[in-house]
Amino acid sequence: MTIKSDPVLSSTANNALDTIQKAHFQFFLDMTNDKTGLVKDRSRDDSPASIAAVGFAFSVYPIAAERGFTTRAKASAWALKVLRILYFAPQGPEPEGNSGYHGYFYHFLDPATGLRAAPPVYWHSELSSIDTALLMAGVRFARNYFDRDNVEESEIRALADQLYNRVEWDWLLVRTSDQNPNIGCLLHGWIPETGLIKNVYKGYSEALLLYLLAMGSPTHAIPQTSWATFIGGAKTETFFRQRYIRCPGSPLFVYQYPHCFVDFRELFDDNNRRAGFDYFENSRRATIAQHLYAKKNPKGFRGYDDLNWGLTACDGPGGSNPKFLGYSERGCPDGTDDGTIAPTAAISSLPFTPSIVWPTLRHWLLQRTELFGKHGFVDAFNPTFDSALKSGWVDPETISIDQGPVLIMIENYRSQFAWKVMHNDEVLRQGLEQAGFIGGWLTQLK
Repeated sequence: MTIKSDPVLSSTANNALDTIQKAHFQFFLDMTNDKTGLVKDRSRDDSPASIAAVGFAFSVYPIAAERGFTTRAKASAWALKVLRILYFAPQGPEPEGNSGYHGYFYHFLDPATGLRAAPPVYWHSELSSIDTALLMAGVRFARNYFDRDNVEESEIRALADQLYNRVEWDWLLVRTSDQNPNIGCLLHGWIPETGLIKNVYKGYSEALLLYLLAMGSPTHAIPQTSWATFIGGAKTETFFRQRYIRCPGSPLFVYQYPHCFVDFRELFDDNNRRAGFDYFENSRRATIAQHLYAKKNPKGFRGYDDLNWGLTACDGPGGSNPKFLGYSERGCPDGTDDGTIAPTAAISSLPFTPSIVWPTLRHWLLQRTELFGKHGFVDAFNPTFDSALKSGWVDPETISIDQGPVLIMIENYRSQFAWKVMHNDEVLRQGLEQAGFIGGWLTQLK
């Protein structure tokens, strides 16, 4: 599959998007371990690798190859290296010396070995269902993109299938008693030292992707009824005249991560059919609501306006001043807000709301030059924080799970490339159909 030109955009706009995507791809090049290919969580020397980052990278490398930032041969070599590391890394219940258990992976791995990140260099992390889902979404992307009849790409497809098929999605399924209202939901994960993490994914969240992948499995699928249990009770609410299915706190990443891989346009399940709009439109409305919130600026933060907006999970100033947080999930109207703006929140909304994202992009590139560097946009900035910089506090670090979606969602806006690749994925199609989705590309490709 080749990315076509972007005839609707001007040459200036195309050049700007090229510059952004190329810089964000450079982050992945520079944060990749030479030995394993695993991608660090953030641009810090002592950062562990993040399996979610690797999941995004499985889409980032092909996009970069199609855009001419790297070659297909280099992209396939990276993908094959990582798939081999993940497939052959040991799995088991022991707290040390494994990369995962029951096919799931630990959230953070040692970038040099692929094993669970552990002291004294790192901290012990959890076996994570949502991060495994983000990883496997990328694995499925690689399985569909690398479709050529040669030794390397054939092995990529074989390893991708084997990695995905061995994930025992149903191992983290709630099924303890008939009286449990969460029967059929998936748990957040497991920690070898303490056991299962009892929190469940229920209601609208980024876990749309988790449930679809778990329902599409040919080996360890969760029941069809899990979808309705997961999202059937999600309600629409109105915020700044936008009626949408809300996630508590409404950080924008929950409206973006699943859409990096899944083309939800004109796809309807029982839940969004009752609401009267699809999940793409839902994300559009959630984005508009956040933009209007920044314009109104009810808490009076410095710098909030129609050009400076976007709340999601990101870094923050932290420090001794209690009104500023460090890394935290931010959102509105009922989420945390300390004046910290995350560029990924706005830019990754480009497919949903280009008319409000483009002016922000231009403003940041031209008027807030401190926000853009070698690895693209910084993770966050806070104009309320006193500083010599125009943008106040500017994050010195970048974070992989924010850098990746920017590149991918820009591409979905420009060419729909990531969506089109995943149109071919049998697992995703099966998951959507099991969840009761109809319409859109599901109907068009039949």
